[in-house]
Amino acid sequence: MKLPRIRFEKRLTSPRWLPVASLAGGLALAMLTIAIIFAVLGVNPLVAFQRIFQGGFGSAYGLQETITKTIPLILAGVGLTLAFKGRMYNIGAEGQLLIGAIFATGIARAFPDWPSFLLIPALFIVGFLGGALWAAIPAVLKTRFRVDEVLTSLMLVYVANEAVKFLVYGPWRGSDTRGFPITDEFSAAAQIPSIKSTRIHYPTLIVAILLAILVYLLLTRTKLGYEIRVTGENPDASRYAGMDYQKIALLVMIISGGLAGLAGMGEVAGIHFRLRPPEAISPGYGFTAIIVAWLARLNPLAAILTSFLLGGLLVGGDAIQIALNLPAATVQIFNGVILLFVIASELFNQYKLRLEV
Repeated sequence: MKLPRIRFEKRLTSPRWLPVASLAGGLALAMLTIAIIFAVLGVNPLVAFQRIFQGGFGSAYGLQETITKTIPLILAGVGLTLAFKGRMYNIGAEGQLLIGAIFATGIARAFPDWPSFLLIPALFIVGFLGGALWAAIPAVLKTRFRVDEVLTSLMLVYVANEAVKFLVYGPWRGSDTRGFPITDEFSAAAQIPSIKSTRIHYPTLIVAILLAILVYLLLTRTKLGYEIRVTGENPDASRYAGMDYQKIALLVMIISGGLAGLAGMGEVAGIHFRLRPPEAISPGYGFTAIIVAWLARLNPLAAILTSFLLGGLLVGGDAIQIALNLPAATVQIFNGVILLFVIASELFNQYKLRLEV
């Protein structure tokens, strides 16, 4: 008996409910896959999911830590929504975050005696510039030499990692750190204030939310935003209409990288108050931000909510590692599964399945 063939057929029209349904289906399949992974590891999936929720959202401390991790995810995630809207697939937000941390540390070390009302704004500015400059490299390579930005932005993550290691193990290693690979603590003027008894550095949180609103308005209310959207949806049409693709591509990458750089600045100036090895600064915020952007369907405002949800998953993931004795890579596996199914769900927004007997 001849088996039916499955063929993907491009949709001419798409119902309004389909994007929500496909995203919900993708998340449901992701949760099912994660449950199977728990079962293979010998853990009751219901117990694991309960511990994750309790760890991230079920206590005052858990909520505080979730909000703390939400801050860099909003910044990097909002930047990626803009880059992806312009069809510039910036996969290197993690590296841009680390370079922003380096630039901020450089200013904190160079001008420790500046008053805080000058030094903290300077940290924000140079953090943005560091990430923007790092993102501009793959943007220029893409627009000038047609080098794939996915590859170059990702490879630059490893360069940024080694740059941080070089500095903390070498010229910037602190004089009073007993040989540990960290810098001396920032002066009090270079430390972003936090809500009392928490690690929530609220100035960075406020800036992150304001920038999410501004990027949304940029995309939906300005001529430049219209050009970004048209370029992302149909590059050939944008060129035919006389839009400057090179300018748009460079601009979205600079803004995207700059926001990731702000995330790195916030970690060193608002959490650690010094530069540490890369894995201590970021547990993969730049890569998790990719999931934030896709879960938000490239909507900067929705990225605030998805950042909060992913921040809770990171906190809950840390909790189950201890409570259930799971490997440290468990959270990364979860993130990868979620990203895989969310991106796969996008396929059904553009194509429909047809059985051919």
